Amino acid sequence: MELRHLRYFVAVAEAENATRASLKLHVSQPALSRQIRDLEGELGFALFERGAQSMRLTEAGRVFLQGARSVLEGADEAVRTARAAASGSAGELHVGYAPSLTARILAPALRSFQSGVSAPRVLLHDLSTEEMLAGLRSGRIAIAFLAHPMPAMLRGFFFEELVRDPQRLAVAPGHPFARRRSVPVAEAATQPIVAYSRRDYPEYHDYLKGLFAGAGRRPRVAQECDSVTSLIAAVEAGVGVAWVPESVACFAGKRLRFIALSPEPEPLVIGAAWPRRGLSPVAERFLDLARGGRPRAAKT
Repeated sequence: MELRHLRYFVAVAEAENATRASLKLHVSQPALSRQIRDLEGELGFALFERGAQSMRLTEAGRVFLQGARSVLEGADEAVRTARAAASGSAGELHVGYAPSLTARILAPALRSFQSGVSAPRVLLHDLSTEEMLAGLRSGRIAIAFLAHPMPAMLRGFFFEELVRDPQRLAVAPGHPFARRRSVPVAEAATQPIVAYSRRDYPEYHDYLKGLFAGAGRRPRVAQECDSVTSLIAAVEAGVGVAWVPESVACFAGKRLRFIALSPEPEPLVIGAAWPRRGLSPVAERFLDLARGGRPRAAKT
């Protein structure tokens, strides 16, 4: 059974006459009738009750008509979607992102991307690192913007660095550190920490562990948070301090103070990840805008 058999069948069913259907399809009437008989032979039951001037659906034919229309509609939609993707004009682009880390990248990229006359709609998905990588594997999202994951997590993906975000110590306005321009890492390491959830952000805890090792201490986590908004609220409430990239200031405003650390820790690498099978033209265009016109960096 081929799609043309279904198209012929639907045309005859709607016209209730093989001659009229053949004119619509630009197929000879004998050839059309033969195709319908072949289809009935393959199915093993009659689709039509044939009269001298008409062809009316049997009960089985009426049921089959619903399924045939559904199959043809699905095939047509698949063709439209594939053509749109090939031409770079697909209707939607699904993007995973970490809001607190990517605000400075995504905002200008979105403005530029959506200024196009026929720009696809961008759907943003606020996800953890592991959720983003799972979404890339399943095809739920096309590209993700996130902190550089651990090497083991990047198997099967490309990662391209886009920016480096300086690390800061976030404290409440009433904290003893709030009026200082900088704080030694060893002194900051004595404070209780408000951290991101270890389950959702394991790479963040690995980063803290390495950072504190240089100060001869282990991180003392007072509270774990599953989002940047809950982290800001906990620090503001005095639960502890947070070791975060400077971009978090975009969300916190005047609710927190962001203090430089000395010596300056390694900045957080923020970039884009996508499957090794490649990007669609739409996703590639969005990535070019996120690069901000910079030369393409090496992929890992």
